[in-house]
Amino acid sequence: MTMSAASWLPLSPGERSVAIEVLVHGPLSRTELARRLGLSAGSLTRLTKPLIETGLLVEVPDAGGAEARQGRPSQPLDVVADSRSFIGYKITADMVYGVVTTLRSEITARHDRPLTTHDPAEVAGLLGEMTAELIREHPRVAGIGIGVGGLVEDRATVGENPFLGWRDVPLAALVEERTGLPVVVENDVAALVEAETWFGAGRGLDRFVVLTIGAGLGYGLVLGGKRVPNTEEDRGFGRHWIIDPYGPLTPDGARGSAVSLLTIPSIRYQIRAASGRDLGYEEILALAAEGEPMAARVVEEAARALGTLVAQISNFVMPQKILLAGEGVGLMDVAGKTVHETLRAHRHPLAMPVDLETKVSDFHDWARGAAVLAIQVLVLGATDV
Repeated sequence: MTMSAASWLPLSPGERSVAIEVLVHGPLSRTELARRLGLSAGSLTRLTKPLIETGLLVEVPDAGGAEARQGRPSQPLDVVADSRSFIGYKITADMVYGVVTTLRSEITARHDRPLTTHDPAEVAGLLGEMTAELIREHPRVAGIGIGVGGLVEDRATVGENPFLGWRDVPLAALVEERTGLPVVVENDVAALVEAETWFGAGRGLDRFVVLTIGAGLGYGLVLGGKRVPNTEEDRGFGRHWIIDPYGPLTPDGARGSAVSLLTIPSIRYQIRAASGRDLGYEEILALAAEGEPMAARVVEEAARALGTLVAQISNFVMPQKILLAGEGVGLMDVAGKTVHETLRAHRHPLAMPVDLETKVSDFHDWARGAAVLAIQVLVLGATDV
C-alpha cells in the first residue's frame, strides 16, 4: 500500500537515515542496512516498521543473496520508485526546462517552454501552466523543485538573480499559489550537486567536487558525503579567482579570472572583440578544432585555465573525484589534452591522479537536480541536506 507523500512525514532522524540509505543504495538486506547504519537488529526493526506501514519502504524478492543462502527468510527493503512523481524546473533567461522524475530521480518526461517575460508573477503563471500539463500525464506528483541561478534564501525566495533581474522574489509562494503543490527553490548548482551526490557521480564518496561551465561558473563541494552550503553561491565564484593576471578582461570578470577565461559569454566576447564576428560557442569550438588561429588561441587559453583551476581545487581539497558539467564542457572534446597536460603540470609529480569525470549535460540535468531537492526536502523531510 502506498500513501500520499504527506503521510510519510514527519520522519524521525533514525527513520530518515534508514529511508535515505535505502533510497540511495537499495535494495538492501536488513543485515546490510543495519551494518551501514551501525544499528542493532531490534533498532532497525523498530525504525523500518512505520516506513513499511506507510508505504515508503517495501519488501522485495531476494535475488539469492547471502540471507537466502543461509536460510533466513528476511526480504531486502527498497522504495517504490514510481509510487510518486516529482517535477523539476530549471529557469534560464529565455527558457524554462521541465522534467518529471521518479522517487529515484529517473527522468520520465520532459517539457520546455520559452520564457518571454521576467515578471515574477508571469513566470510563476507559466510554471503553473506547465505543471498543469505535466500533471495530466503524471497525476501522482508530490512536489516541485525549482533551480535558478544566483542567491536563494530559505529554499523559498530568490534573493538575487542577475540573469532574470530579480531581487527578493518569493518564488516558492508564487508557484504554490498557482499549483497547490509544495515547492522548494534552490540555487541551480547546489541542486545539481545534491543530485550527483545522491544519485550520480558522487554517490558514496566522502570528498567530491562539482565544477560547472556555462553562462557562468559554478562550484559545489561535498565533504563527509554532504554538500557544504555556501552563503555566496553563484554570487562571485570565479570572478575574482585569478588564473592569469595578464589574461583577458571581460565585462563579467576581473582580468584573467576564471570567469573571464572560461565561461561561454566571455569566450564569445573575446572572439567578438578581436574579430568583430559574433559567433556561437559551438561555432568557436568547431573553428578551434579546424585550427583557425583566433579561435584556437582563445580555446587553448580557456583549456589551460581549466587545467589550472582543477589542479588548484585538487591541491587544496584533495577530492576523490571532480565532476565537470554544464553546457560548456564541449571544451574538453576540443582541448582536453591541454587541460590534462596543464593539470599534471600544476600537481606534485607523486600526487595521486585526479579523477576528472566529464558529464555531457543539458538543462534537463539541472531540472532533474531541482527535482532531487524536492525529493529530499518534501518527501524525506531532510531539511538539513
